[in-house]
Amino acid sequence: MDKFVIRGGNPLLGTIRVSGAKNSALPCMAAAILTEDEVTLENIPQVRDIETERKLLTSMGAEVELGYGRAQHRTTISCRVLSDPTAKYEIVKTMRASALVLGPLVARTGIARVSMPGGCAIGARPIDLHIKGLEQMGAAIAYEHGYVEARAERLKGAHILFDKITVTGTEDLLMAAVLAEGETILENAAREPEVTDLAALLTAMGAQIEGAGTSTIRVQGVEKLHGARHRINPDRIEAGTFLIAGAITGGDLCVTHCNPAHIAAVIEKLKECGVRIDTLGKDSIRVRSEGKLKTADISTEEYPGFPTDMQAQFMALVTQAEGVSQVRENIFENRFMHVQELVRMGANIRIDGRTATVRGKTPLSAAAVMCSDLRASASLVLAALVADGESILDRIYNIDRGYEHIEEKLRGVGAQIKRLGNVFSDRREPSTTVSA
Repeated sequence: MDKFVIRGGNPLLGTIRVSGAKNSALPCMAAAILTEDEVTLENIPQVRDIETERKLLTSMGAEVELGYGRAQHRTTISCRVLSDPTAKYEIVKTMRASALVLGPLVARTGIARVSMPGGCAIGARPIDLHIKGLEQMGAAIAYEHGYVEARAERLKGAHILFDKITVTGTEDLLMAAVLAEGETILENAAREPEVTDLAALLTAMGAQIEGAGTSTIRVQGVEKLHGARHRINPDRIEAGTFLIAGAITGGDLCVTHCNPAHIAAVIEKLKECGVRIDTLGKDSIRVRSEGKLKTADISTEEYPGFPTDMQAQFMALVTQAEGVSQVRENIFENRFMHVQELVRMGANIRIDGRTATVRGKTPLSAAAVMCSDLRASASLVLAALVADGESILDRIYNIDRGYEHIEEKLRGVGAQIKRLGNVFSDRREPSTTVSA
């Protein structure tokens, strides 16, 4: 099993490029189910979750070409034949986003069988809101042998009010609605850039959508969609992670091929911590740490608030700030699994329910630590970059799920980081359930 070995102490200097967003790419790949024509997606990140999605689509009969290098991170998907509209347990158990095929499958084929996702490392993530919405659209739902089965001759437009904001629920029902008969209104919808990116692809495929990016989305169903070419958004979480990497190491880093507007909440908190942030044009940000880091409090919220996917990384940062910071997690009930590992490295953190109190500045020392989930892994990489000595990070398949060759990118700007184990293409899927 692969490990990272990181020796801390080097400021990060230079330019680092952001890859495409895996949380945009996954629903966009699922959207290809909605048409018999080819869908081409560009700026696809080379991460484990994309390979898992490819396996899922091919298991249902789709043809998926996935290329990097000269292919410029592009995938072409043809779902002309869907011989088995089933998302099997073996695939769903390793990636919660696999449930996103439920809506497009029932909309296109009239039937979908999706393995019920279990809990994951950061907490339960049920698909009850997906199912409730499909029932409102006329689908008949049955449960058998750990699978949910949805059937509908043709879905009907409906007025759906989400009980709580759900990104995957919004995406799943948005895909279902584009082929439904009549108008569908999604209220209390998620506003994340990933939802907007999906809507842009669906519109390019012929869907009629208004209001994506707001809390109310209106969809006029159409009879058929066609193929399209679409470029995936840059990964805002990767961009935010690299900004914190520059700040925590006292570096001078230019983060390119990103969208500063998508991480405005992160940028404002970094400024509050005393970090200098300069936006360079439309797609680049320069980060410099000048003097001592200051404390700041965060409370994770749905977009455009501070993202839960940046909570762990921010916590690593404020271990190096003078004073006390409060970190409140409002989205997931078990997203402090990185805390015990940071404490092993010397951090002073106390947890009370959904709030973590971080007292800094504490010198961090190298240790052997365990990566419990995707974003926790990123926080441990950040901590190791400033720790005294050589840290060993185990179970890094978690970070490979969402960060493209992170060790190569960081090494390119001065980090002392190396991978021990097989090359990326030879890695095996873990047998345990992990978080999205």
